[in-house]
Amino acid sequence: MKKGDIIIHPIITEKSTAMQEDGKYCFKVDRRANKKEIMQQVKEIFDVDPVSCNIINVRGKKKRERYKLGYTSSWKKAIVTIKKGQKIELFESV
Repeated sequence: MKKGDIIIHPIITEKSTAMQEDGKYCFKVDRRANKKEIMQQVKEIFDVDPVSCNIINVRGKKKRERYKLGYTSSWKKAIVTIKKGQKIELFESV
């Protein structure tokens, strides 16, 4: 994967905003990415030192339109913990 292809966008929700106080930040990431690649990408882009990374595979939901049944796409969420005292400025401005 190319540089910048791993992290798709940050996830800004009420729950993820509360986790920022503990130094944890949520991102939607490429489904093929692993923990080491995600942590390296966060370090390069945001200039912070990641300590750990948790990954959640989010299943696609069933959706129905009239008689047609389908699914939304599955995706991967990463929760990255950074060193105490550091912040990601992108999240602070929102």
